[in-house]
Amino acid sequence: MPILQWLDKDKTIKKANQSPYRLLESDPSLSYGDQNSGNMLIQGDNLEALKALLPYYANRVKCIYIDPPYNTGSAFEHYDDNLEHSKWLDMMYPRLELLRELLTEDGIIVTHIDDVEQPYLRVIMDEIFSRKNFVNCIAVQDSHPSGLKLSSKEKKIIKTKTYMVVYKKSDTMKIKPIYKKRHEWDTHFNIYMDVDSKYLKKELLKTVIMKYGVVDENFKLDKQSLLNQKFKDFCFKNRNKIFQSTKELPDEAKQLSLKIKDIPYEYISGGERNFALNGRRMSPLSKSLYNIGIDGEDKEDFAKLLCDFWDDVDFNNSQNEGGIQFPNSKKPEYLIARIITMFSSENDLILDSFLGSGTTAAVAHKMNRRWIGIEMGEHAKTHCAARLQKVIDGEQGGISKNVNWQGGGGFRFYHLGETIFDKDGCINKNIKFEHLAAHIWFSETKTPITDKERSPLIGIYNKTAYYLLYNGILGDKSVSGGNVLTTKTLDALPKYNGKKVIYGETTRLSSLRLEENQITFKQTPYDIKAR
Repeated sequence: MPILQWLDKDKTIKKANQSPYRLLESDPSLSYGDQNSGNMLIQGDNLEALKALLPYYANRVKCIYIDPPYNTGSAFEHYDDNLEHSKWLDMMYPRLELLRELLTEDGIIVTHIDDVEQPYLRVIMDEIFSRKNFVNCIAVQDSHPSGLKLSSKEKKIIKTKTYMVVYKKSDTMKIKPIYKKRHEWDTHFNIYMDVDSKYLKKELLKTVIMKYGVVDENFKLDKQSLLNQKFKDFCFKNRNKIFQSTKELPDEAKQLSLKIKDIPYEYISGGERNFALNGRRMSPLSKSLYNIGIDGEDKEDFAKLLCDFWDDVDFNNSQNEGGIQFPNSKKPEYLIARIITMFSSENDLILDSFLGSGTTAAVAHKMNRRWIGIEMGEHAKTHCAARLQKVIDGEQGGISKNVNWQGGGGFRFYHLGETIFDKDGCINKNIKFEHLAAHIWFSETKTPITDKERSPLIGIYNKTAYYLLYNGILGDKSVSGGNVLTTKTLDALPKYNGKKVIYGETTRLSSLRLEENQITFKQTPYDIKAR
């Protein structure tokens, strides 16, 4: 597997671990709607914000979509999109490391990028996620060869696409197949067989539609046939009677069908009726009809499987979506909706750490997903928060009509707060018990804390109980307010008959006593992993 090297890479790969853990401080004045929904809009550097999320959301995010700076040299207002190459890699590598930790085992990450950094992104994602977890690189047509682009057509090949690089965390990931509307008739479907008739026979489709007066004598059965509504309606109604021939066929059925030339042969396979003709399997038109659109909510129609080239997403009107102006980089809501449909289900958690104008959060909200969005600078308020407030109020742009969006829900707005540990690794004196407990739990178990009850027993993991004596959690007047492990303190702790890890200022129990009670004592702050 190729390994990418760049200036100061050794420092870069340590950056995620060295980034300090910070608190996330809720701001009620910027929060909106139902603040108990669990949706989070975070203002601040996304490296530190991602680190702050780990104790609470590690292994909980189902789908991540990010649209980082492309490093194209075309700087715009809110980002430095003209980063020197090594600095771009320096920015991306530690953030991707943290994003991987936040993903569920069956989670997926989609990174939207253009061809300037796409090859290098692939290599570093191979390192972080493993090459075997590469899913695909989807090409997205986001523009057309027109206008000023054509002025350089004699000097370069006009670029009209970007890429979405897709990685999974493990093999447990599943994709929901997406189908898009087929506008052209597949001329291979040219055989009609009335499978409900007592006497099964083969007829040409064109002969049948002429016989029943579906079309007139001037009608041509070609790619444009679906433009004829009467023909389309007939085919839709008779989907199980219109066939194309394919090669895949069980050998026994093949041989039997060859013995009765031009006569359909019926056989059962997989508990279903199947048909063969002249040694070939007959595939019904019904297998070319699927629910199309966002979350399959649209009606059944002629469709084809969406693969790794998306040329049907309209980027021209995306600048007006959400009532927020964001130059040159706003992605259409329909594009994000398609990704969310493919890789998540309702109530799953969606994350975008380069939130931009807020599109990912807006779409996730309308599609009944939980979401976390991270943005730096004031436009986290002026763009993201403003847009999401409109969504909650029932904004009708983008995908709203597709999903019958009526408004509702809410979010909490967060700022990055103080660090949990100072530069020397000591506990910040302003840190509350629940914050330190969450950090200790994550550092010990690599899982997010779930129990929000204020108790010295943080939780039990792999048959080991974890305790924290801090800030007088026991509420008594024992040594250091109960922060020192003594006989009295031990008796006051919630009972657990098994291995125990207890964090505190110090212990007055002997080594023998600790061993008898299956206790591993760890001293704060020295035994706490500060990074």
